[in-house]
Amino acid sequence: MFNAMKTNILLPLFAAFVPFVSHAAVPAGADSVAIPAQQVSYLPEIHGTVRPKYEYQTTMDAGRFEMRNARVSLTGNILPSLSYKAEIDLSDEGSIKMLDAYARIIPSDGLRLTAGQMRVPFTIDAHRSPHQQFFANRSFIAKQVGNVRDVGLTVLYDLPVALPVVLEAGIYNGKGLTDQKNGWNSEINYSAKANVMLAPVFNLTLSIQSIQPAEVCVHSYDVGSYIQTKRLHIEAEYLFKQYEDNAFFNVHAVNTFANYDFPLRKGPFTKLSVLARYDMMTDQSDAKADDDGNMSYDDNGRLTVTDYERQRLTGGVTLSLSKAFRADIRINYEKYFYDNDDNAKQSEQDKFVLELMVRF
Repeated sequence: MFNAMKTNILLPLFAAFVPFVSHAAVPAGADSVAIPAQQVSYLPEIHGTVRPKYEYQTTMDAGRFEMRNARVSLTGNILPSLSYKAEIDLSDEGSIKMLDAYARIIPSDGLRLTAGQMRVPFTIDAHRSPHQQFFANRSFIAKQVGNVRDVGLTVLYDLPVALPVVLEAGIYNGKGLTDQKNGWNSEINYSAKANVMLAPVFNLTLSIQSIQPAEVCVHSYDVGSYIQTKRLHIEAEYLFKQYEDNAFFNVHAVNTFANYDFPLRKGPFTKLSVLARYDMMTDQSDAKADDDGNMSYDDNGRLTVTDYERQRLTGGVTLSLSKAFRADIRINYEKYFYDNDDNAKQSEQDKFVLELMVRF
């Protein structure tokens, strides 16, 4: 019955509850709108992000250097209505990962169809690329709870209305990027996002997602909003996740932060930004199978916990060497709170973070 119900509501959801992509000053992901044919260049473009960082965890009295990202992408146009992107991270904490790899058709201004592997349209913070992040380390929503890349088809439509509104939705394998060969599904895996600027400085974003990484279907709902002025950015986001057949407890996650910019007219820096963040998440399971295709359950028949409940306070400053989100030095301190300190992951404890981010 649930499958039939889901099929009946899917089309209305795509039509009325898909993404609102921001046209404000906040970076919201690359290439979000169609380019008029007369402005198209057929020369490939190369972009990249390099993010070396140092972390010192006070609870461990130990530090480490890390190459968080060495990401390179190639984009270009074959025709005015046909483009492509291939992106690889040569060092994601020391691992090589293929990320975006898609072709895009733009049949008309404001409409685009993207096929391949990509970040799915869901949440605000999880959709930011590394150079667009405000903090050195991602929020729990962006890293643990709402972080989804997948293979499939996405449709975006920029509504021709007075308010900047973009609707975006797609269907996907639901199993991420690394299990494409076994991506056969009897369930519909989809993600949809609606993003609207209610006022020149005020954004509202609504998202919904249903995926089945293995045996259990997971449904997620997200609402977020931000205010963006010339110097101030305030953002709040809430994510709610449910597991079919009570396979795991409901998950709640929150991300709230503020950023204020102080222009600098002398010295090597163009801007000083002061930031503060509070984020939290309850226990969650990623609902994925192990390498042998087996699921892990506890003694009560529920999925085992992948990430334990935690809260975090983050404060910091960002020094911009050029235009914001192009060359930044990020200095953060993170304070973690666990119900049980034994559940703290080795790399998820109180720490200072110093990061240099360069985007080219």
